[in-house]
Amino acid sequence: MLSIKLKTPQDFRLSIAEKAKKQRLRLNLTQAELAVRSGVSLGSIKRFEQNGLISLKSLLELALVLEKMEDFEHLFSQNDLPVSLNDLNLKIRLRGRKKIHYDR
Repeated sequence: MLSIKLKTPQDFRLSIAEKAKKQRLRLNLTQAELAVRSGVSLGSIKRFEQNGLISLKSLLELALVLEKMEDFEHLFSQNDLPVSLNDLNLKIRLRGRKKIHYDR
């Protein structure tokens, strides 16, 4: 039987926090140094690395210092469809006003 496990928002939060921590360590930064450089409180950084909770503003400030800001560039990009869906040449319906036909 095929088992599919979908990632929950909590799974993503924890994964992002772990990746951020690894990047911090790669750059040889302590949590305190990251706090000073980013302007994010030390408590917020500790909470983020432990349970993935952080504001978007603080996350972006950390990403800037951790040299990962470009990862946010394509977050909601329209070009992120898998190749197989792009190849279907689906017509995308654009919403607009209905055409009014006048009898002549």
